[in-house]
Amino acid sequence: MNVFIEHFKNYYTTLKSFLKWLIVSVGIGICVGLISVVFYKGMNIATHLRINNPWLIFLLPLGGLIIAFIYRFLDDNHKIGTTLVITAIRTEERVPLRITPLIIISTWITHLFGGSAGREGAALQIGGSLGNTLARWLHTDEYDRHVFIMCGMAAGFSALFGTPMASAVFAIEVISIGKMHYYALFPCIIASLTSREIAKFFGVFAEHFYLTQIPKFNFYHGFRIIILAIICTEIGVLFCIILHKTQDFFKNRFNNSYIKIFLGGLAIVILSMIFSSGDYNGTGIDVIQKCFYNKPIFPLAFAIKIIFTAITLGCGYKGGEIVPSLYIGATSGYVFANLLGFSSNISVACGMVAVFCSVTNCPLASLLLAFEMFGIQGMQYYVITIAVSFLMSGYHTLYHSQQFAFPKLKNSNQN
Repeated sequence: MNVFIEHFKNYYTTLKSFLKWLIVSVGIGICVGLISVVFYKGMNIATHLRINNPWLIFLLPLGGLIIAFIYRFLDDNHKIGTTLVITAIRTEERVPLRITPLIIISTWITHLFGGSAGREGAALQIGGSLGNTLARWLHTDEYDRHVFIMCGMAAGFSALFGTPMASAVFAIEVISIGKMHYYALFPCIIASLTSREIAKFFGVFAEHFYLTQIPKFNFYHGFRIIILAIICTEIGVLFCIILHKTQDFFKNRFNNSYIKIFLGGLAIVILSMIFSSGDYNGTGIDVIQKCFYNKPIFPLAFAIKIIFTAITLGCGYKGGEIVPSLYIGATSGYVFANLLGFSSNISVACGMVAVFCSVTNCPLASLLLAFEMFGIQGMQYYVITIAVSFLMSGYHTLYHSQQFAFPKLKNSNQN
């Protein structure tokens, strides 16, 4: 009898926690989803204006000065960005609410004038900022505040990418590699699904790519996909290295944020004149689509995108690294598929997955991202690609605050 009494006591405690996190995560999902819709609509307007008015690229340095001004005026150069959001989940660091309008406006400016960046940086910062603010308003303890931030991250990523499962797992996996924060799994999933439904209701449709030519898996095709995964993983590592080295270069050479971002913007303008196709400005989703439709692209497109993105983000423009990572993976996968004589569709998909995994070190989120973006038919290829990428990428990462709870190899150095 005592066993049943104890069971019902535990069940009551669990039920209270369930109802609490159900209400909280739905609320976070709605709030972040609505803000993400506004951000997405503004991104579309900025992108269409830039495409229809190519001369706007010449105003990129001026846009950079505006970004530098609003950040200095409103934030006083406080530690910001996705790094701050990740740090806040492990420490008592706060993610101020002002980050939300800052990152939204500055990302719109970056894309309006032709900077090369993604949108997930804004999504994660919007979600982290709103999650932290709601936790502060509700006077939660430190444990719950961390869950609020993870819920916000998952909701923001899901609303803009349309991958709710990958978004939820990414939020709890990216913090400490090798250590999953399972206590946040339920609220992150509910917040992610809620946010995505809000986004869909208001017409935010994410890009999904359906593969039409997937070769039947065998040892021969498996070996070729291993070669492709190694190549794309090393390209992802190269992206991390160049991005961080470029950030260090601008930081060490230019103390004045106005000069730094102005010169960086000027460099992007010059490069855009040299490579006049426009394929390297903005997010580059259209180029990813070209790869899936087997349309011709410049063979070194992935290298040029790395340079564009490293300069854009390194000198102070705002956005994110994930969409450029997917671009780099798609273009490198497409080029090397032709060299290896492999199916371009599956190679493009695996290239995207390999680079995403290599720069985030999130294998489970990478697998779910592949399923949600490309379908489950290429499962064997995705699993092999992710396993190779996670191992071969070492300890390189996009996020300085990301920690490795366990080494990838015995006696390996996490440098």
